[in-house]
Amino acid sequence: MQDEVGGVLSRLTLLANAPGLRIEKARAMAEGIKAARAYRWVGLYDVTPEEVVAIAWTGSDPPAYPRFSVTKGLSGVAVANRKPVVVQDVTTDSRYLTAFGSTRAEAIFPVAVDGRIVGTIDVESDRVNAFGPEDEEFLKTCAVILTPLWL
Repeated sequence: MQDEVGGVLSRLTLLANAPGLRIEKARAMAEGIKAARAYRWVGLYDVTPEEVVAIAWTGSDPPAYPRFSVTKGLSGVAVANRKPVVVQDVTTDSRYLTAFGSTRAEAIFPVAVDGRIVGTIDVESDRVNAFGPEDEEFLKTCAVILTPLWL
């Protein structure tokens, strides 16, 4: 499994730095993250001073809130605190902004460029307690690798 994840991280690095359309690259990156750890859904978001805006996601259905106030949801908490937020059971957290009715766990990892939070990686699972230390380490690394997408 570790070799597979290492290969995914290498591919994400190449993709992040390759020429091409931003949205196509972002979608490919989201798909790579999803496949690496068998996540149910992955979305990449831009963060502006006012909003969090989806730029790419896995699957064909967009999240219920493709754009929302930067003060809302678990993404808002991650942006405000400038650190990841992992909720193992979203039904117990009133800050959760429903993206899909079947989501049970969510992890938000902010992406920083020059000290500013410019994006997030949003990972969702249909299982409670879905994210372990390996997931957190992998997603922290992804948040660094993906920074060229926001340059």
